[in-house]
Amino acid sequence: MSHKKSFRRHASPRKTTTSSPFSLRLTEAERARLQALAGSQPLGSFIRARIFAGEAEVPRARGKGPVADHKALAQLLGKIGQSRLPENLNELAQATRVGALPLDGDTIAALQTACADIATMKRMLMTALGIRER
Repeated sequence: MSHKKSFRRHASPRKTTTSSPFSLRLTEAERARLQALAGSQPLGSFIRARIFAGEAEVPRARGKGPVADHKALAQLLGKIGQSRLPENLNELAQATRVGALPLDGDTIAALQTACADIATMKRMLMTALGIRER
């Protein structure tokens, strides 16, 4: 084999084979029943697990999200929206850049309040995601 052919063979992108999708037509009632049985699990993963139960390990697809408590997450998002935290931090950063951030009692209190708000949001987020603090 010539050097040119050898180089081309090794330099060209490798062709990879992917698994082919399988399509299945369902009535609306059948799909609704499948979705009810699957719960929050993706339909493809649910069907694969049902068909191949007891056989080799089925690859697990990521669900719709790791949210354990939707109400707690909604509260967290509301708290972030009410806090004006991004605007306040941006104002502090701008004041710091121009040297106009006096560290008087009001500034220290505002920084402590911002830190407490962030700590509260962290706790709420960890609760919503089912994460325990070490």
